[in-house]
Amino acid sequence: MTLPFDGAISAFYRNEAPQHVRDAIDGARKNDVLGPTYPYDRRMDGDAYRDALAALQLQLVRLQADVKATGKRIAVVFEGRDAAGKGGTIKRLRENLNPRVCRTVAMSKPTEREQGEWYFQRYIETLPTTGEIVLFDRSWYNRGVVEKVFDFCTDEQRERFFAQVPRFEEMLVNDGIILIKIWLNVGQAEQLRRFLKREHDPLKQWKLSWIDVEGLKRWDAYSAAIEETLARSDTTAAPWTVVRSNDKRRARIAALQAVLHRVDFAGKDTDAIGAIDTRICGPRAMLSAAA
Repeated sequence: MTLPFDGAISAFYRNEAPQHVRDAIDGARKNDVLGPTYPYDRRMDGDAYRDALAALQLQLVRLQADVKATGKRIAVVFEGRDAAGKGGTIKRLRENLNPRVCRTVAMSKPTEREQGEWYFQRYIETLPTTGEIVLFDRSWYNRGVVEKVFDFCTDEQRERFFAQVPRFEEMLVNDGIILIKIWLNVGQAEQLRRFLKREHDPLKQWKLSWIDVEGLKRWDAYSAAIEETLARSDTTAAPWTVVRSNDKRRARIAALQAVLHRVDFAGKDTDAIGAIDTRICGPRAMLSAAA
């Protein structure tokens, strides 16, 4: 089988990955959760996960009905390292919802025209209208992290972004949009394990990009950019929720709970939603915990 990028991910694993990362992957069993400080050694039991997910998805259907009836506008930003589980979490959030009420925004590289516009301009057109939920699979925070790590923007442009993003988000909130920001944080060994799996799975190879391959070599640069970005954009109006996502199942449950707890809606059952696991989900300070 031909591997994408000539097997660059496997080559990184064999030749460049830190020894502790290779050791963790080499010694892992199927259901092990990688990460020396992650609070669980094994991933969430499948039956428990499916039961919890079903209960949360029922609450999401109730949320959808309330959004449609009341005209609420909800925007949920999903950010995180590559392979942190953004797409899978979004899929579970919206899979039982009406696409006319809940839609996903996953924007591609800006066009030449968009590059000449105000940075936030193309995102404004995607914001929710009355009675709509919009899920951002990556967002305007590309400028804070990816564009910094790969020199896709100047330092001046990034500083302008940091000066404007709190005010931009405050305007959204003041206008009535319920803005929820979730950062999914995956550890180095678990990220590489997921990339290796994608590399060898023909059905998932399309998920890989040159950015993913090169990003493996820039772990520390990503870490610094992430820390700074969350520190400079965590505000009272639009706080971050950090989810440690080494276990995808627990991360999905926590992320959906975080969304549901943030919104008041008709038929909301807080007992059914359940308490958030504060060992893996919390405010920005959670980021300081190693994944």
